[in-house]
Amino acid sequence: MKHAFCYILAIGMLFNCTQTQRPTKVSRTDSEWNPELNFRPNILWIVAEDQSPNIPAFGDSTVVTPTLNRLAAEGVCYDNFYSAHPVCAPARASIITGRYANSIGASHMRTGPWFAANITQEIIQNYKALPEGNIPYEAVPPKEVKMFTEYLRAAGYYSSNNAKEDYQFRKTMTAWDESSNMAHWRNRPKGKPFFSVFNIGVTHESRIWAKAKDSLWVPKNLEVPVPPYLPNTETGRKDVRRMYSNILEMDAQTAKILQELKADGLLDSTIVVWYTDHGGPLPRQKRLLYDSGTKVPMIIRFPNGEFAGMRDDRMVSFIDLAPTMLSLVGIKPPDHMQGTAFLGEYLRTEEPEFIFGAADRFDEFTDNIRSVRDKQFRYIKNYNPEKPLYADVAYRKNMPIMRELLRLKEENQLTVAQALWFERPRPEEELYDVINDPYEVHNLAQLPEYREKLLSLRKACSNWVGRINDTGLRPEQELIDMFWPNGEQPNTSNPELEHSNGTITISCATEGASIGYQIVGADQEGWTVYTKPFSVKGGTTIKAVAHRLGYKRSAMETFEVK
Repeated sequence: MKHAFCYILAIGMLFNCTQTQRPTKVSRTDSEWNPELNFRPNILWIVAEDQSPNIPAFGDSTVVTPTLNRLAAEGVCYDNFYSAHPVCAPARASIITGRYANSIGASHMRTGPWFAANITQEIIQNYKALPEGNIPYEAVPPKEVKMFTEYLRAAGYYSSNNAKEDYQFRKTMTAWDESSNMAHWRNRPKGKPFFSVFNIGVTHESRIWAKAKDSLWVPKNLEVPVPPYLPNTETGRKDVRRMYSNILEMDAQTAKILQELKADGLLDSTIVVWYTDHGGPLPRQKRLLYDSGTKVPMIIRFPNGEFAGMRDDRMVSFIDLAPTMLSLVGIKPPDHMQGTAFLGEYLRTEEPEFIFGAADRFDEFTDNIRSVRDKQFRYIKNYNPEKPLYADVAYRKNMPIMRELLRLKEENQLTVAQALWFERPRPEEELYDVINDPYEVHNLAQLPEYREKLLSLRKACSNWVGRINDTGLRPEQELIDMFWPNGEQPNTSNPELEHSNGTITISCATEGASIGYQIVGADQEGWTVYTKPFSVKGGTTIKAVAHRLGYKRSAMETFEVK
């Protein structure tokens, strides 16, 4: 049966020396997308943590991932998809806002314990993952910036998040209908389209050591590829083996979510997006701007298996996810978003030539690195060449393979590729031909035959840093002073409600604040996004709150309509 969506093919992309097709635009007629008929696609995100493209669908056949193999066969694989930041919180800040974290003051990992389910003063006071002297603070994005799920909710979507947040600021109350370990599309009102996110944590860096004594999902002597920058010792192979075991466990968890979608009869009315939140969990992967830290797999399955088995080699960044999700449901992405839609009604008219990335502070270790990636080369600018590239982050040293690498360093037994990470002073600029040097261990920056490419990417990097007003290059204390004057978090003003001729208008004096309201007794859970005045009957009681990102939430105001 023909589905309500009509997809347009764009033909002519070359991949692996063969002509193929790629999905670019979702089009519709007004009758097909009449909101009253609910012909709007559901969207499901399944996000695995800390994982490079180490699955068969992207060329790594070390283990077999039946669920992701099937998803790739039924969907589209994106071969040039990159995180804008190589670590959790800044990456997620860029995803949820459609902007680079280093353009909104959110590129330092982390600003505070905002990933915890319930923030208490005790947690804040005892938070240790900050440089000495830093207070925990929330990043304060520019006033126009919203969490993109708010736009979906305002358009009638049920938005749920299960369950990781970790944005460098607390979510607004209007961002999600539900964000918890119980969040699910099944909790939505009947007939509502949904945007639902499920985060899978079993592949996270910490699971390398936390699951060290668990049984493996792979043979205990499985032959595993060890990158040349890591120790190919029994300790090293054991941790790499655990990484692949965790991938299989993640595949099984992905299967459970998809089985629930199919059981609910929703598979062919839902766009399924599977991806990972940045590069791999091993040393010299996560936290660094090489492909190992930023290049990630993404598979999108379209309703009814449209475009099944295709590949797309366009350059796509995390900052493109928010505008693309809005575009897919017919919402024009706001101008403040720095990403562009690679699918949907508001499909970009020009493909980007470059992908940009930034890495700043990681817990107690402060650095500033920027990168530019085209389809063949990566350029890296090190703003602090006097510092070692290796960040001595205490958290990572829980991993046996990291301790093994440090042991080999102390014993002067590192290979040339392994020693690069500890080079000091490090080069101010790095240039890699990633096609011919996938592990990025041969720096071409000083070779005259690559001078033209170096100058081109250097200029692109400099232009980008200026264009986005890169806040990550400022001293962090300067950011804190700007966001929280005198060390005090700013308050969102209380909402003001006015009633005239049966119409309620709600406003807030804080520029950029989101406003949510509830009608008491209306069998309503959560906060409705306020977008325009609405009509009510006499005797109605309304509750309202306001919250600007990075600010304290306002007090709740209650208004009784006479």
